Amino acid sequence: MLGRPWAVGLLVPAVAGIGAGLFWFEPWKLWQDETVNEAPPLVVEASRSAGASPSATASVPDGPLTLASGELVSHEHETSGTVKLVRLSDGSHVVRLEELDTSNGPDLRVWLTDAPVKEGPAGWRVFDDGEYVSLGRLKGNKGSQNYAVPGDVDLSGFSSVSIWCDRFDVSFGAAELARA
Repeated sequence: MLGRPWAVGLLVPAVAGIGAGLFWFEPWKLWQDETVNEAPPLVVEASRSAGASPSATASVPDGPLTLASGELVSHEHETSGTVKLVRLSDGSHVVRLEELDTSNGPDLRVWLTDAPVKEGPAGWRVFDDGEYVSLGRLKGNKGSQNYAVPGDVDLSGFSSVSIWCDRFDVSFGAAELARA
C-alpha cells in the first residue's frame, strides 16, 4: 500500500494534520491537573525601608488589605473559586486566586479586565474587547495563587478578572470584582 503514490500523498498530510492538531489543542492537559498553593501575600519590609519616608507609608495599613473580591463563574470550562484584589503594605497590588478549580488548558493567563462578567456563553469572548492587563501565565489550574499587578496599572478602570485561554481567545471563567 505504501508503494502507491496516492496512499503516501494521503498519509503524509493526515499524519501532519494530526500532529499539528495535537500540538495546537494539547488535549492531554484536560486530564492533567496542576495544583499550586501559595501562601497569602505578606508584607515586604525591604521595599518599605528602601528610601520611603515614614510619612509616605503612614497612611498604608500594616498588613494586606482586600480592596475587592468576587466569585468565579464558569465560561468555556467549569470554573470555581474566589478572586481578591489585595493592596500590600508597601502600596503594591496582588490579584489572589483562592480555591481555584478549573480545567487545565493551553496558554492560560490571568487577566485583569474592564469587561463585565456575563453568565454562560455570552461571557466567553468579551474580555479582549476592551482594556485588559495580563498578569502572567496561570500557575496551576487548582489551588491558591498570587499574581502581582504592575505598578503602573490604574486599577480604577478594571472591574473583573478572567482565566483567559490566549490560544483560543476564550474565557475559562471570570469574576466581577465588588469593591470592599
